[in-house]
Amino acid sequence: MRICWANTERFEEAQVVILGIPDESKSHSLRKGSSEAPHKIREISNIRDTYKRGDQISAGFPLGGINKKVYDYGNILRVEVAETIEKIVSRSKIPISIGGDHSISADIIRSISKKYGPVSLVYFDAHPDFISSSSGYYGSVVHDVLPDIDIKSSVQIGIRTPEQEEIDNIKKHGLSVITPLDILRDGITKVEKEILDRIGQNTYVSVDMDAIDPAYAPGVSVPVPLGLGSLEVSYLLKSIARKGIIGLDVMEVCPGYDIKDRTSHLASRMIAETISSLDKTS
Repeated sequence: MRICWANTERFEEAQVVILGIPDESKSHSLRKGSSEAPHKIREISNIRDTYKRGDQISAGFPLGGINKKVYDYGNILRVEVAETIEKIVSRSKIPISIGGDHSISADIIRSISKKYGPVSLVYFDAHPDFISSSSGYYGSVVHDVLPDIDIKSSVQIGIRTPEQEEIDNIKKHGLSVITPLDILRDGITKVEKEILDRIGQNTYVSVDMDAIDPAYAPGVSVPVPLGLGSLEVSYLLKSIARKGIIGLDVMEVCPGYDIKDRTSHLASRMIAETISSLDKTS
């Protein structure tokens, strides 16, 4: 099943490539099932965001429409990430990956940086994922990719439950962090400007759906209260996409813990909203 936003069946003509990576082998979460997310997000996109008029079925496009050719590559194994990402970016296409646990993002970032060099990382998450005493799992992503990112032009958004080790690493490396309370205090437009002023030309965006408050996204692996609103995250994604991105991933949807598939539907809509804003001026 393809995501409903796919509008071409030819990889070569695509500008955006959707990629499913149904793997949770490096998750330590008590909640299991994030490997089911790629299928569920595609399925819900076709149920909730398509409309039938007689024999015609069409997608309900986001505001501004989708002016890019979007190809759904299907699912791949985790061991195929490096080869597949290289195939996509070598043809100057934008990969949008659906996981799976967040450790997959490290594999993607390493692969994408081989073409672009150290990237500006925009990391939406409730957790910093900056553990350095362990490596190769969903809580060490940022530390694992330090050689592959430009820390000065990177930013974490939505952080609200760091461990002391992560706080120490954030301070040590000078990583910029924006919490939900920062957005509440300063307002979305000020935060938007701060992000856009910081990031560089080669920006990669990684979204752990637990950055969003469980009121909007209950079906995640590690839900944390006091999170971002769905509109806030979508607004920032669209703004960053207008400036330009080289890739996006959406991770940690856990369908078995969702309520009426609202998290999977939100993930699909966020992907569509990001695509709709690519290379558009404000």
